[in-house]
Amino acid sequence: MLPHRLCLPVVGIAALVALPQPVRAQTTQNAVVIADGMGIGTIPLDGPWQFHTGDDMAWANPAFDDSGWEQLTADKPWGEQGHPNNGGYGWYRRLIEYKAGGGKAPDLAVYFPSVQDAYEVYWNGVLVGRFGKLPPHPFYYNYYHGAPAMPFLLGPARSGELAVRIWKSPPVTDGTPFQGGFVATPVLGNAEAIARYKSSLEYEWLRSSQFAFALNSLYALAALLAFLVWLRDRKQALLFWMTWYCFAFPVIFLDFFTHFPITRDVQLIVFQPVMGIRDVSLWFLLLILLRLDENPGMARWVRRLAWIQFLLTSMDAPVCIVTLSGVQGWWRPAQRADVILTIFYTLIEALPLVLIVYAVARRRGLDPVRWLVAGLAFVTEMNQAVWIASEQGRGITHSTLADKINAPLFDVFGSAVNMQTLANTLLLFAMIYAVYRYTTEERRKQATLRRELENARAVQQVLIPETIPEVRGFAIESFYKPAGEVGGDFFQILPTANGGVLAVIGDVSGKGMPAAMTVSLLVGTVRTLAHYTESPAAILTAMNVRMLGRSKGGFTTCLVLRADADGALTVANAGHIAPYIAGRELPLENGLPLGLSEGATYSESKFKLEQEEQLTLLTDGVVEAREKTGALFGFERTQAIATESAHQIAKTAEQFGQDDDITVLTLTRRAIGDASLAKHTVPVLSPA
Repeated sequence: MLPHRLCLPVVGIAALVALPQPVRAQTTQNAVVIADGMGIGTIPLDGPWQFHTGDDMAWANPAFDDSGWEQLTADKPWGEQGHPNNGGYGWYRRLIEYKAGGGKAPDLAVYFPSVQDAYEVYWNGVLVGRFGKLPPHPFYYNYYHGAPAMPFLLGPARSGELAVRIWKSPPVTDGTPFQGGFVATPVLGNAEAIARYKSSLEYEWLRSSQFAFALNSLYALAALLAFLVWLRDRKQALLFWMTWYCFAFPVIFLDFFTHFPITRDVQLIVFQPVMGIRDVSLWFLLLILLRLDENPGMARWVRRLAWIQFLLTSMDAPVCIVTLSGVQGWWRPAQRADVILTIFYTLIEALPLVLIVYAVARRRGLDPVRWLVAGLAFVTEMNQAVWIASEQGRGITHSTLADKINAPLFDVFGSAVNMQTLANTLLLFAMIYAVYRYTTEERRKQATLRRELENARAVQQVLIPETIPEVRGFAIESFYKPAGEVGGDFFQILPTANGGVLAVIGDVSGKGMPAAMTVSLLVGTVRTLAHYTESPAAILTAMNVRMLGRSKGGFTTCLVLRADADGALTVANAGHIAPYIAGRELPLENGLPLGLSEGATYSESKFKLEQEEQLTLLTDGVVEAREKTGALFGFERTQAIATESAHQIAKTAEQFGQDDDITVLTLTRRAIGDASLAKHTVPVLSPA
């Protein structure tokens, strides 16, 4: 026993061993089969059958005289026997003469290995079974690879007329013109022998499909694993597209290349969009693996072509269904539309070549594994595209290129392997290894970035005051909550020499590390300047000079306010949101944000803060809080809550829908020298 047979079903082996040897039929000039010895085996119904195109139910009658019909053999389609491109009806008739060998007559059955497309079987004028359904609403199973039909029981053995009424779908451009009717020789026998014969054929089919089942099982497993890993980190686009690419293979295999009873229409509805998904997924895999996603223009074009490809392949399914339905007045226009759609999406399938050429032209340092995946992807796609193109034109050109492409290169344990299967196998393993390398590399980068963010946040924790200094005569409260790990908002509360307080609040455009580093620079600048001047305008002017050339296309808004012990306020503003006193917005003269212009000047505005009045300063994270509906919190709502505590203002905006960093400062003037009324809160430094 060879090792590979260990994996074959025991039942199949038993059926193969028990199969009786066929009894050859004797054939007369009038195509009469003498079924002698039918009790012990099967007889192939080879030799000539009476054949006629067209449809007439009288042809099922055993008394009908078919002597004027032509004769065809059953081992090849009628398209190869003088009826090319013949869609529609055709009838086969065969006279069976049974000679009993003694004993009880066995139950007879007939088996048709493959017929194109839908058909009905009549025995002595009586319908004994059908496969699929004939017009006006035709359907049949497994358009490309016909599944063996169930045996048709004929009843107790006796002589009679066997008639087969067949409907072949209209000829299409992606098929050979030499189709229709019987494709393989029917077999007659007793019911038990036919059942064993059917089992033996299915066993041989299963044996020859072992490699295909194994390969598609691996693709399904790879899709499942990629999907599970992607669920843990949905930023991994490579795993998302690998899931869809690998998932497409077992779906196509189960849809078209197995013996499941799936109708032709359902097959096409599933097959065409899934083929589009497979193409698109491969493009995005190449885009990421070749690092072409770093080019926004290239990524944008791939997305556009992806939508076009998916729409074209999805539209092709209903067009094919109309073509194959044979509806008068519709199938020929649908056939032309099918050709046009196929031309376009076949041309788009050349996109992997464009991506590879572009990647080579960029001369980016890519490891050999990525180039191997790119090369195998190109071979796979081009092999598929050439096969589709040659199939599409076969009805016109009679080309045999598609057959040559599908020709086996070698076999593995009885399973034939062609060029496409070999390329798909190598691509799967190369892709798994490349994705493993990619995800490992990305995980390492993410870990490094995480450490950098933690370090930046630690620096920002130091720069943002943990405690608010006590200033006699003022109750001060703050609330700070970044939208991410690190934020772009900043504030400082610094006591002045004359018993007042210097408050600075600002917002750096952008988020993440760049904003956090800019905040570090600004806070250091403010603390240094506070030793030399308490003038808000002078501080803003110096900060503007420091930021020149460092904004990198961004900007920083900032407001500096000095509150003296007697309640006098001096304010200078660089494009920041105006503060509120007792719920009233202060009318300030705005200057340009920091870092935009070397000649920017900042004027100072004077106000008075009365006892028990609250001064509220905030960033645009409050005003620009956004609901799920898209509505903004806005200035009116902000002004309405401006007299509440810093904590309550910030929480209200956060619950509305935080979309940016939120910072709120409040200063309430109290009696001078009353230290018991001074208070502070610790700023909140937690990520969103």
